[in-house]
Formats: sequence, structure tokens, C-alpha cells
Amino acid sequence: MIHHTMIVAFNEPIPSDELDEYLKGLEELTMDTGAIQSFVARHHLGVPSDDHAPVAVASAVVQFGLADLDALNTAFALPGIGAFIDSWQARRPYKAIWVNHEPLV
Repeated sequence: MIHHTMIVAFNEPIPSDELDEYLKGLEELTMDTGAIQSFVARHHLGVPSDDHAPVAVASAVVQFGLADLDALNTAFALPGIGAFIDSWQARRPYKAIWVNHEPLV
């Protein structure tokens, strides 16, 4: 198993209910395909030192569990993923960084 861990940082603060909508939509889109074995997402827990972040403060972290790199490549080509990203980028621009890795524990 490998993990695709994605950190999402919306350009402007996003209300919790809208962030939940984004995360739920992403989960439904990806889990319905069968390419992804697991999905977990959490909101960032803000602290005062966030004001000193050198790059950005995350809005959420998402972790996908996949069988292997072939499954990950399949996931990146999922039907509808481009439209999902484009619609959210138009509505609430964000940046994402990710890492593909073996389980941490």
C-alpha cells in the first residue's frame, strides 16, 4: 500500500461548512471509482503561530490509500477530477502540495 497525502491551502479563509463540502465532494468523487482504497481528511487546527508560516497555512490535509503507483496514476486520471478542481478553483482558489509515500507507521 502507498499513500498520497495532500495538503490543501485555500487562498482566503474558507468557512468550515464550505471546506466540508469540498472534502465530501472529493471523497465521493474518488471513492466511487474503486481506485482508492481509503480516504481520510481533517481540517487544520489553527494556532497563533500560523501568522508566521513561511509559505502558507493549510486548510486541510487529505490522505488517500492506494494499492500501488499504478492505482495512483489511475486516480489522477479519474473522470470528473479536472472539472471538480476547476469548479472549486473558480469558486475558492487554492493550492495543493502532495507527497506519495509508504505508510508512516
